Amino acid sequence: MTKHIFRVDKFKVPAAAQEEFVKRAMDAQEMLRRQPGFLEGRLLKKNGGPGLFNFVSIAVWENAEAVAAAKEAMAAYQKAKGINPDEFRSRVGIEADVASYEEVAGL
Repeated sequence: MTKHIFRVDKFKVPAAAQEEFVKRAMDAQEMLRRQPGFLEGRLLKKNGGPGLFNFVSIAVWENAEAVAAAKEAMAAYQKAKGINPDEFRSRVGIEADVASYEEVAGL
């Protein structure tokens, strides 16, 4: 049985950077949607609650091999476009918590 991989990236984005952040995140998700093994993706914005992060990006992948291939494809895409996500986050004050998860149980 293949275990799907869930990439969950959480961000604390200052108000002044939210428009640019959303544009960049949507561009990245559009590129990822074209990758083999991509199953589903979402960009969520917090609308309530005390949580630290106000944006969450979720991508569901067929397996770990698809994630590894997509990571390489994203690095090449960013290099070709001159995109440096770490520099952008630092420049505008975005805090990030990024990780991959596997499903324990369905709801």
